[in-house]
Amino acid sequence: MTAWLLPEQFSDVLPAEAAAVEALRRTLLDAAAAYGYELVIPPLLEYVDSLLSGTGQDLDLRTFKLVDQLSGRTLGLRADMTPQAARIDAHLLNRDGVVRLCYAGSVVHTRAPSAYATREPLQFGAELYGHDGLEADIEVQQLAVRALQLAGVSAITLALSDMRIVRGVLAGVVLAPEQIDAVVESLARKDQPRLEQLLHGLPRAQREAVLALPELFGDVSVLERAASVLPSRAPVDAALRDLAALARVHAQAGVDVQIDLADLRGYRYHSGVIFTLYAPGQPDAIARGGRYDEIGASFGRPRAATGFSLDLRELARQRTLPCAQSAVRAHWSAQPGYAQAVQRLRADGAIVIELPPGAALESRRFAFDRELAWIDGDWQLRPLAAA
Repeated sequence: MTAWLLPEQFSDVLPAEAAAVEALRRTLLDAAAAYGYELVIPPLLEYVDSLLSGTGQDLDLRTFKLVDQLSGRTLGLRADMTPQAARIDAHLLNRDGVVRLCYAGSVVHTRAPSAYATREPLQFGAELYGHDGLEADIEVQQLAVRALQLAGVSAITLALSDMRIVRGVLAGVVLAPEQIDAVVESLARKDQPRLEQLLHGLPRAQREAVLALPELFGDVSVLERAASVLPSRAPVDAALRDLAALARVHAQAGVDVQIDLADLRGYRYHSGVIFTLYAPGQPDAIARGGRYDEIGASFGRPRAATGFSLDLRELARQRTLPCAQSAVRAHWSAQPGYAQAVQRLRADGAIVIELPPGAALESRRFAFDRELAWIDGDWQLRPLAAA
């Protein structure tokens, strides 16, 4: 095997892309800080019983596992940083009020979500703990939209759903647990023939309510249609009211809002409103988030929680690559005062690139517009003619 080959769907990040990713990382962390979010840096490895607490089978299947040679226990290589942030809030910070945390770091997946996706996303996310009101959902969603805007994404589409609706509809359905799992999977795939087969024999009202869910997607008018065809139960009614309120807030900000009441991503993980952000020309979601109030209980401290995450590498591709930065050319010299002159320029914020005499710069990141030269017995800057 060739020694320099990487595993499938892993790749190096080369200088131009790395510069774009790092600039975006700093921009989004600063944006989160402006909302009051505090940066945390969780470890890359954790014991799996902590790393996968309350997350369901989906994350378990995406997690690389290995045995810790010190303890003999199974470790997991994180596939999502959200559970780690929840653990930090519940177990380490232990604050009573609202807590806002953000993070940015690599996660690793056993399988990529699509043929052209990476198995090592660079995940940025923000999580808000300690408030179960709609204000928290609004803030997190607005921050997610702001992140995409800062990356240069225009005409953002925000898709909304709520796990309480599906759970409320299924609450009265008498089926075995494995059959309920099959119904949920079929709903997520919008597989109507399979649903009809699974629901055969149930009372007509129950069957029609479940079969209506895959058709309830589109603009906000879907919510009125849902209110007329779904059973009037407290969780369903509350979810429809919350989705209508969220849609109004985002519409006032000029965001295109869509509804998909059969979106079951993270069915066993999310507990309320969930959302997905799409960019023009991109078939896959560019950011995802939602409410997950139950996960804190896995760490011994139930907490209201909502947040979102995105892949910085994928988002950076939506951005125009930064222009070359101006730099000072300097040729290595033992001449007295040379090292001090270079040091002063760098201390003043200049980029100084030292080269052997006659060498050329091979980089798209920097462009020389000045040169450090020995003039009239002193080291001075002189302009360079544009190439």
